[in-house]
Amino acid sequence: MTGIDQSLLFDDLGSRTVQADFSGGHLSSEGGALLLRQVDRRVGISRRLASCFKDLRHQGFVEHSVPSLIAQRLHGLALGYEDLNDHNLLRRDPLLAVCADKLDPLGLDRKLERDKGKALASAPTLNRLELGTEKQTRCHKIVANPPAIQSLLLEVGTSFLPKGTREIILDLDAMGHLLHGSQEVRVFSGFYSEYCYLPLYIVAGGIPLWTQVRTANRGAAFGAVEALIQVVGAVRKRFPKARIIVRGDSGFCTPELMDWCEDHRVYYCLGLQRNERLELLLRPAMDSARARRCLIGGVGTRVFTEFEYATLTTWRAPRRVIGKAQITSEGENPRFIVTNLRAESFSKNECFRAEPAELYEELYCARGNMENVLKQQVLDLEGDRMSTHYLGSNQLRLWLSTFAYLLLERLRCLTLQGTKLAKATVGTIRLRLFKVAAMIQVSVRRIHIRLASSYPLQQLYNQCLSRLKASTDPCG
Repeated sequence: MTGIDQSLLFDDLGSRTVQADFSGGHLSSEGGALLLRQVDRRVGISRRLASCFKDLRHQGFVEHSVPSLIAQRLHGLALGYEDLNDHNLLRRDPLLAVCADKLDPLGLDRKLERDKGKALASAPTLNRLELGTEKQTRCHKIVANPPAIQSLLLEVGTSFLPKGTREIILDLDAMGHLLHGSQEVRVFSGFYSEYCYLPLYIVAGGIPLWTQVRTANRGAAFGAVEALIQVVGAVRKRFPKARIIVRGDSGFCTPELMDWCEDHRVYYCLGLQRNERLELLLRPAMDSARARRCLIGGVGTRVFTEFEYATLTTWRAPRRVIGKAQITSEGENPRFIVTNLRAESFSKNECFRAEPAELYEELYCARGNMENVLKQQVLDLEGDRMSTHYLGSNQLRLWLSTFAYLLLERLRCLTLQGTKLAKATVGTIRLRLFKVAAMIQVSVRRIHIRLASSYPLQQLYNQCLSRLKASTDPCG
């Protein structure tokens, strides 16, 4: 017997011996991946993303098609395997092979004897997929089309927004992704005190529409107008009458962005960095807040006001500024936003939304929800794993994690509404719904997957599958 075949002995349980071995056969810990596969087949994310690649390989020698490679990578990310090296072992998982639409999930039809039992692609094969755009060698013959991928992300993302949407808020943000190697065009960031990239994200209602890797020697708003041109165009194509609001922190408050929004019937609500002139205009409200704090016994208080303001040289006209005069136990905390939203921007029943307090607290502060989306993509899907050398291949990795998030978001939207996982993070959904022990039996006529009888969420699992089968419109 080899070491791996030997029994593993544990402490006895009463009078019984406790032992284990690795003779269980074709097992998987990813029984919930079947639900993910069902969503992918309905929406077609893997298939549509694969169409954005050009395969120059001799098809007579190809065992892993581009659609199967993309499906393997996306499902691997969704299941928590963000590192390519994970696939050197995952390639033996028959359930992941089913998700990648491998007709022989046991890998018994592989041409080389050394590959028997390994239905899926290895880490080097997946790596060549990611590097094909950067390297042109006899080994790198799968070439991505970046503009097509970005267009697909916009198409898929906007299709996931609910039909009949009357208002779409586009949240802009930049996040530093740290680099731990000699990546191409890496730059030291004084803000993060590390070498990093600074990707631009645009999210609408929890749906990522734009993810663009950028170097860290630019401001947060670099390329934002060019991105908005494409994003707003795609949104208006599906929702021609919807009100579009661009929302972001003070890093995106640039004259170019505000000018573009005003010239193209787009509203904005942006953070505005404070200065002496703004603080002077806010002084009456700050005095009022201080007096109110004295009346209520030292509890923190805030007063909102508005005024017209223009910079001395850069703004082409005065703009509406909302000021928050806040006093806490730590002292004064003045804050400002600038917006072109006014009462006439809303219907008669919604004009209250143009009030200063409403704009600041209900509209601007709600941008924190977008940060929750980015945290899930980074913490649960390792979207910041920028470990390849080239900027282009790191961009492809960011797109892959974004499409994996969209796959999970569609699963949440179609199957988990009204359940205890309706607002769960990607990591929680993965842990509770996907990590199910499964035994796979393959015969000529069927693939029988036996899920663990002790799985505690069987009713929810059945409900998810029923909702997927009953759904008539998987895209919105």
